[in-house]
Amino acid sequence: MNRAEIFVGANIMKNKNTESRPVVRVIAMLLVATLITSGPVMAAKKQEPPQTTTDGLNLVKKTKTRYVYLADGAEFDQYTKVMIVECAVAFEKNWQRDYNRNVVGLDGRVSDKDVTRIKDGLSAEFKKEFTKIMTKNGHEVVTEPASDVLILRPAILNLVVNAPDVRSASMSRTYVADPGQMTLYLELYDSVSSTKLALIMDAVDVGRVAPSMSYASKVTNVAAADRVLKGWAEELSGHLGEVSTGSGK
Repeated sequence: MNRAEIFVGANIMKNKNTESRPVVRVIAMLLVATLITSGPVMAAKKQEPPQTTTDGLNLVKKTKTRYVYLADGAEFDQYTKVMIVECAVAFEKNWQRDYNRNVVGLDGRVSDKDVTRIKDGLSAEFKKEFTKIMTKNGHEVVTEPASDVLILRPAILNLVVNAPDVRSASMSRTYVADPGQMTLYLELYDSVSSTKLALIMDAVDVGRVAPSMSYASKVTNVAAADRVLKGWAEELSGHLGEVSTGSGK
């Protein structure tokens, strides 16, 4: 039974045997320059996204912030397990430079080490939240390919952190209306053939815009990111559950 349509509403998306982490990061950056940047930007400029990707996936769902592409004849009912590839993370272009322009003096500036730490931390949070939700909902997380294993190949792009946790000698506090934003780029692959089955992009604000400013810290930033990651994982897991139930597995 072809259940490709199950994933049309999903917000989510390498086989560790095919590419290493540096290559994933290069691919992520290329996507920033092509599909991802064309998403929200095209929406703002009323430009239409491509109906077909360069690797033959077809656009099946489009909103102002979300695009979903599927391969012809893609079927998902056989997949009861998932492999979660390390999530690549890329900040919005010039985010560090622009943030530091608004900082008076050297205290509180975002360093290159801060950028790396934030990216590595968010990548780890992605793996943690997706593993937790998938496992809770009955989808075993594995590390080896098999006929019933679906690969989740994620990247978080266009990341903006409005109040990054950086070293500061001052005792001042930072208040923000919302923590920031990020775009999810998720590819779904068959783990045996390495065939790409789906590509999903979703740009979100990390948390709602508060009616008043609220205190921001590393703890609140992580909590806000986890809420988004959990939502993405729950939705994808739910759709996988529908597929498994529908196929009698």
